[in-house]
Amino acid sequence: MINNPRKFLENLFFEAVNAADPTKIMKPYIPEPPKGRTVVVGVGKAAAKMAATFEANFSGPLSGIVVCPYGHKIKCKKIRILEASHPLPDENGLRASREILSLVRNLTSDDLVVALICGGGSALLPAPPEGLTLQDEINLNKTLLSSGLPISVMNIIRKHASNIKGGRLALACRPAKVLTLVLSDVPGDALYQVASGPTLADESDQERVLFEIKSNNLQLPENLMMHLKSKISRCPTPKDLLNNGDKTFMIGSSYQSLSAARKKAEKASMKTFILSDSIEGESSEVASMHAAIANQISRHGHPFEKPVLLLSGGETTVTLGSAGGRGGRNTEFLLAFLLNVNSASNIYALAADTDGIDGSETNAGAYCDKYTLKKMEKLGVNPRDLLTNHNSFLAFEVAETLFKTGPTGTNVNDFRSILIC
Repeated sequence: MINNPRKFLENLFFEAVNAADPTKIMKPYIPEPPKGRTVVVGVGKAAAKMAATFEANFSGPLSGIVVCPYGHKIKCKKIRILEASHPLPDENGLRASREILSLVRNLTSDDLVVALICGGGSALLPAPPEGLTLQDEINLNKTLLSSGLPISVMNIIRKHASNIKGGRLALACRPAKVLTLVLSDVPGDALYQVASGPTLADESDQERVLFEIKSNNLQLPENLMMHLKSKISRCPTPKDLLNNGDKTFMIGSSYQSLSAARKKAEKASMKTFILSDSIEGESSEVASMHAAIANQISRHGHPFEKPVLLLSGGETTVTLGSAGGRGGRNTEFLLAFLLNVNSASNIYALAADTDGIDGSETNAGAYCDKYTLKKMEKLGVNPRDLLTNHNSFLAFEVAETLFKTGPTGTNVNDFRSILIC
């Protein structure tokens, strides 16, 4: 019997976050010092914490530069921690990219570059090629973020409009070996997609990029389209990065975090099932699917008997169109879920981003139960209108069920937990 469902679900979230905490999971991947220099580079929402952990446990001399979003900085003694803008690039990110590329120049085969990579890096390391500007990268990110496209498609396009993404940083480090440690925030753990793969390559080519732009009706400026059609937009392929002794390890992932949450729930004698760690799609549509399963269990005890806990992860999207309300993908998911379960008395849910920030707001996500929808309506807000206008933050702010954690120092994407009693 769960006496406090909200506290129970929040504790499971923190268990998932702890399972992806760099201070707890990085040590087995820290190498012995090389014959030459050790240079640490990194980018992402958890990059500062990864850098601090590496520095504290590495036995040799080192130097480096790591970039994280504003407010995520952790002090290091030897590694410089720079801050830049996310989700849209800025001048500080541009300077950081230039400094990192300068740092890895003129290395030797005796040197080692350690790349600490996690989600958020695509925006934090803008590096426009010749003929493009920072503003072009900003505009491209705006278009992609409002398109509703999966992160995998966004990153295919972004890496072809960069001097540092898509394996280009690894080439810049040559002939030094590169050890890449990845905290995965992408569905399916395709590591070359994390932060648009600065040190990792994939097989995507210009033809794929142009197909995605056309098939998704993306309206991009003429100069950007000219670049994407030109030879200089070509990214390295996996073959281009072979034969250098580089190594890559995934140190944390959504599935590992969901498994930790499941284990904790089962210790409390709660039957727990992970639906998937790699769910993508429009937040409201994914919510409808989750709600249908919850309703089926609640009404018919199928496919699982009550009480039961359902967990899922991945990265949903929100297609904004002309609407631009306050809300991230997790509060949008939860509001749509709430409307589809229609205040069922025995269903409780929490949806949050493991980095602690849902979109651009101050909350990680939100919680809902049988009282949440009634409170919204009692206080004069129309939840369906708010969902239509992507204003889910306001809905849960009114209901006083926003879930706030602050930056967690990690990022393995969405965490969704649904309790049916």
